[in-house]
Amino acid sequence: MSQPAPEPAQARPPQLSERQKRYLRGLAHPLKPVIRAGNAGLTEALVRETARALSDHELIKVKAPGGDRAARDALIESLAQRSGSALVHRIGNVAVLYRPRAHLPKILIPDA
Repeated sequence: MSQPAPEPAQARPPQLSERQKRYLRGLAHPLKPVIRAGNAGLTEALVRETARALSDHELIKVKAPGGDRAARDALIESLAQRSGSALVHRIGNVAVLYRPRAHLPKILIPDA
């Protein structure tokens, strides 16, 4: 048996209201980072692994390397864009990304 292929990155990330972001932040609080970006920066392997984790979990934490704040913010923004996810929250070098599943979403967020 083979595992289902990860969903392709969506053209546009989901648009979230502040209320929805607050709800997702609450769900993400106890989570541990499942993606750790290394010193190599944004690679295709990192984008693929992020897309796979989003298709499995819908809501994930990503830990970026410390150092230059502008470079870290650019890496997180680019990763969110390339994986078709919404940046829910970022504190320091940890970001929360959300991308709902196309079929049978696990997380039901409140209406905007």
